[in-house]
Amino acid sequence: MQETTIKKAVELVGIGLHRGVPVKMRLEPLGAGEGIIFYRKDKNLYIPLHPDSVVDTKMATVIGKRDESISTIEHLMSAVYSYGIDNLLIILDNDEVPIMDGSAMSYCMLLDEAGIATLNASKKVLKITKEIEVREENKYVKLKPSNSMIFDFTIDFSHPVIGKEYLRFEFSKKAYLQEIAKARTFGFLKEVQYLRSIGLARGGSLENAIVLDENRVLNPEGLRYPDEFVRHKVLDAIGDLSLLGCPIMGEYEAYAGSHALNHALTKQLLANPDAYEIVETKGTNEEGFVLGAAYAKE
Repeated sequence: MQETTIKKAVELVGIGLHRGVPVKMRLEPLGAGEGIIFYRKDKNLYIPLHPDSVVDTKMATVIGKRDESISTIEHLMSAVYSYGIDNLLIILDNDEVPIMDGSAMSYCMLLDEAGIATLNASKKVLKITKEIEVREENKYVKLKPSNSMIFDFTIDFSHPVIGKEYLRFEFSKKAYLQEIAKARTFGFLKEVQYLRSIGLARGGSLENAIVLDENRVLNPEGLRYPDEFVRHKVLDAIGDLSLLGCPIMGEYEAYAGSHALNHALTKQLLANPDAYEIVETKGTNEEGFVLGAAYAKE
């Protein structure tokens, strides 16, 4: 498989989830080996996608440099990762990625409009060779060897609508579009006042999140999947792991995982070079973005 970018520039306008201000986002192609780069047009500031760029993980994954930041990148990056895009310039005129409907589906539609272009360079994959784990009390996230990309996620909320949910998802672009992309972020009505007092969730509404009171879902349309909550956690995890810079071949497992734990996992993995190797994929892009055993050691 070859590295990819998008065929043409595309853009959209939406509201930022936490500050609640309008944001214009434009995606532009980049050449082979350039990676994924964010650009704050209003600050003339480039921020590369990398675990070292993360400056906050409270309620969202935030990257930054020189006291400037870009918040809530995980839903967009989940879509970009799932489309197998290796090189991309993401231009924003404010400090948040637009939240759209709270899922990744709007970004998938934008990428469909842009189209995928192959480049003259072989796609690299990060292959997990040894288990890496990060724990916080009873919560944990881990990566372990596998010949495919699997997400094994459990959540457990003391809420009558959610409770304990479990999903084992074997990654492919097709499966992502059908099973993960439409899952929305969620929050609890009792937390909204506090979040807004610390400058978060000011753009949140029933249009871009699942909102729950003590007993029920407040969105009149209900849920998109019976287990939409754990599916959105997988969506987030895909976006958070995209900061590693290339597709992963391995199994991700989480119990009550979070942005903070995912970030710690990426840092710990990169700090242990014996836990992974970079391999070069075989096959053609026409097969679609599906990672399997078809790889060659670089």
